[in-house]
Amino acid sequence: AIAGALAGVALLIGLAGLTASVITFILAGVILQSLAGSGVALALSLAPSPWATQEIFNWLMGSLADRSMEEVKLALPFIAIGLVLLATLSRALDALSLGEATAASLGVNLARTQLVLAVGVGLVTGASVAVSGVIGFVGLVVPHIVRTLAGGTPGQLLLPSALGGAALLLAGDMLMRVLPLATELKLGIAMSALGAPFFLAMLIAMRRRTV
Repeated sequence: AIAGALAGVALLIGLAGLTASVITFILAGVILQSLAGSGVALALSLAPSPWATQEIFNWLMGSLADRSMEEVKLALPFIAIGLVLLATLSRALDALSLGEATAASLGVNLARTQLVLAVGVGLVTGASVAVSGVIGFVGLVVPHIVRTLAGGTPGQLLLPSALGGAALLLAGDMLMRVLPLATELKLGIAMSALGAPFFLAMLIAMRRRTV
């Protein structure tokens, strides 16, 4: 999972660049998602049994059900290392928000920043997804929510986004467990249902500002 996440982040940075806009990052992510989706479809078609197919399907939906401290112990060391690596990039990310040329003039090593960023994000996301499955939109929605409280620079958003993402995930999981449904709704589906309208509203707001 971590190797796949590292490869995905490296490809994303290669396609979009470190200083790309949010829309560019999203478009690059859509390209990679389509590529990964074809790989998942291939895995489903080659699954050796219906049980294996169901396991893949459950992982794709994402959930915290039946998870315990064993999964936490498995993922926590990788997540902690990734968070430490990302924390060291706070000033570099702030400088990069002004553009690569400006960041380089301020002494930022772009190659090193790109490598550390890819490794840090890969460790955090890879370890998380390995134990919980695919739960999308959390990392995209939360930074925009906490931006008004924590400030607009990337360095200021690192810790609040991590805490906000954890809070949103736990709140969503609790909500899914108490809803009066015949079967428990998968957390990944709920987060996608939340994230899609959020980005639609953001797109409409961006269009209005450009008119």
